[in-house]
Amino acid sequence: MKTQQSLSLQLVGELYDQHHRWLVKWLHGRVGCPQNAADLAQDTFTRVLAARETLYVQEAKALLTMIAKGLMVDHFRKSALEKVLLEALAAMPESQIPSPEARMLALEALVAVDTMLDGLPSSVRQAFLLSQLDGLTYAEIAERLKVSLSSVQQYMTRAYTACYAVIYADQ
Repeated sequence: MKTQQSLSLQLVGELYDQHHRWLVKWLHGRVGCPQNAADLAQDTFTRVLAARETLYVQEAKALLTMIAKGLMVDHFRKSALEKVLLEALAAMPESQIPSPEARMLALEALVAVDTMLDGLPSSVRQAFLLSQLDGLTYAEIAERLKVSLSSVQQYMTRAYTACYAVIYADQ
């Protein structure tokens, strides 16, 4: 008698056998790089394995497409951030350019902050960016956003809570 886990693994294996080639081709058409397409396809099947939910093989392509689209968005966002980071590093004096390890850590931090900001409501994100990037006071932010000072305080509390969660998530 097969256990539920072995049945699930068998279904994922069948899903992989039936759809992996199609998914890589589909991703390659969207990301333009065969290596990135293969990596994203692998990550897609890893997510399917990790989900531990009932698989509906009849809807396999829809499931794989949905997961792959999310991973593709993450890939493009990370690539855009990496490009900005590399441009900033290119403008630095050579003596100040960080090591490859430090650059990777900086990129990971940028991706984490970008993801955190994307998860915030627009008003909270806008208030946080006005405070952190433009240096506006809470009163100036309230005036700019046409909200009360207490709303700005609530927005900033929410944004700082999200920052705290990103910083201390792995600890």
